[in-house]
Amino acid sequence: MAKKAASGAGTIRKKTVTRNGLKYEYWEARICTGTDPGTGKPIRRSFTGKTQKEVREKMQAAAVEVNTGIYTDPSRITVGEWLDIWTAEYLGGVKEHTVSAYKGQIRHHIKPALGAVKLEALTAPMIQGFYNSLTEKGLSPKTVKNIHGIFHEALQKAVKVHYIRFNPSDACELLRVVKKELKPLDEDENRLFLEAIKGHRFETLFTVTLFTGMREGEIMGLTWDSVNFTKGVILIRQQLHKSKETGEYSFTTLKNDKHRTITPAPWVMQLLKQHRAEQSKQHLKAGAAWENSNLVFTDEMGHHLAFPTVYGSFKRVAKSIGRPDLRFHDLRHSYAVAAIRSGDDIKTVQGNLGHATAAFTLDVYGHLTDQMKQASAERMEYYIKDVLNL
Repeated sequence: MAKKAASGAGTIRKKTVTRNGLKYEYWEARICTGTDPGTGKPIRRSFTGKTQKEVREKMQAAAVEVNTGIYTDPSRITVGEWLDIWTAEYLGGVKEHTVSAYKGQIRHHIKPALGAVKLEALTAPMIQGFYNSLTEKGLSPKTVKNIHGIFHEALQKAVKVHYIRFNPSDACELLRVVKKELKPLDEDENRLFLEAIKGHRFETLFTVTLFTGMREGEIMGLTWDSVNFTKGVILIRQQLHKSKETGEYSFTTLKNDKHRTITPAPWVMQLLKQHRAEQSKQHLKAGAAWENSNLVFTDEMGHHLAFPTVYGSFKRVAKSIGRPDLRFHDLRHSYAVAAIRSGDDIKTVQGNLGHATAAFTLDVYGHLTDQMKQASAERMEYYIKDVLNL
């Protein structure tokens, strides 16, 4: 009786074929990926390549998947099945909330359109048609670009594990993402905003955000042990995050995984001291019901704040000063604009905002430096005319 081939077992051999009278040599590896339940015979898959090393690597990669139970025959697997494998097995180093965002885009957009297509049958025109349909539905070019980024990454991994020979999304064309015009608060609007939030429940939260440039998740995830009143600095090391999948809140690492220390104006640090004193009164009033979260900004019981509550309050204030278009994130832009116009160099602004590079900061706020150069030229023109009595 013939011995059954064990799953994951394979062989490599050199082969020669003749085409149009010419001989071609290549290497072929064959591996047993399982047993046909109907016949009991082993199911084999072949890999070919120019070198023995190439086919051995392909075979070994498949053998690992066979032995760990995650192997799927690429000739049968659908796009939807591959995306399930990719999100479950290949995103171990990606942040939890990012994985959640990926799954949301896959579930809402990619799977309904392309999930049933065989992975090997997927073509660039299919994907291009999918992207075009998203645009027709009203999704912004930026959103379509984000979906493409997710899909492209998933398909790129499929190439690396030899499920497909090339990435069909490479050939797709995307609409150019037009940057939204920044609409930060100007000096007069800053005054109106600060006047409007006097005595407001979130007065300190809004004010500190305006004068430090912290992101919404960062200000709401700030803890007292990160505020050093002696040195006058704040360590930003985490952010509050709300899962789009479950709606649950958690504390996660920063956007670029790097802690940063900022040095706010002394007036801002004094404001935080006053806020801590007020919070202590709330603690005494709540008594044993107080939650010792150590958060700087909490509700009346010491629990973290909810994003909809803060954002809703912010939008009502924005509307009251004639800026219903204002977003919470525009407080961050307002800080950056004020910092640059007051003389801070781009590298300093980059560090305070937590951007990965100064180039990115310049890309976002470079138009301000152009305006400053023009203003500088006008001042110099005035000076020259004054010196020369022109």
